[in-house]
Amino acid sequence: MRKAIFPGSFDPITNGHYDIIKRGITLFDEIVVAIGINAEKKYMFPLEVRQKFIEECFKDEPKVKVMTYEGLTIDLCKKEKAHFILRGLRNPADFEFEKAIAHTNRQLSKIETVFLLTAAKTSYISSSIVRDVIRNGGDYTGLVPDAVRVAQK
Repeated sequence: MRKAIFPGSFDPITNGHYDIIKRGITLFDEIVVAIGINAEKKYMFPLEVRQKFIEECFKDEPKVKVMTYEGLTIDLCKKEKAHFILRGLRNPADFEFEKAIAHTNRQLSKIETVFLLTAAKTSYISSSIVRDVIRNGGDYTGLVPDAVRVAQK
């Protein structure tokens, strides 16, 4: 079984994340969307809300599982028996950052990282931009899936 972990904070899930997961479904038998817990970070949305957003987005997709985790992603991969980490790339800066992590993960384990380029129509979207738009009362409806839009109204 080809199983991938798609890790992130998803604060909140964006249309870019959604697109990567939807496209990843065609490549893997199961995708675990893994929401990392970092006590040092301040989030806009509580962990339970972020998890509900993602679960709602993929409620009709049996190949997608959502969970939370702490620690190294490779340890979660071993626990979940996943041999792949799925990551999206928006730009060259993402590539350089993700490449370093992928090399480190390969040195520490035999887990491969699979990169998907974001779709052109979502390549500019990041969770930090979405949070800023929401914080300032802007129209974020084209940036996030329906589950996030409905919850914000």
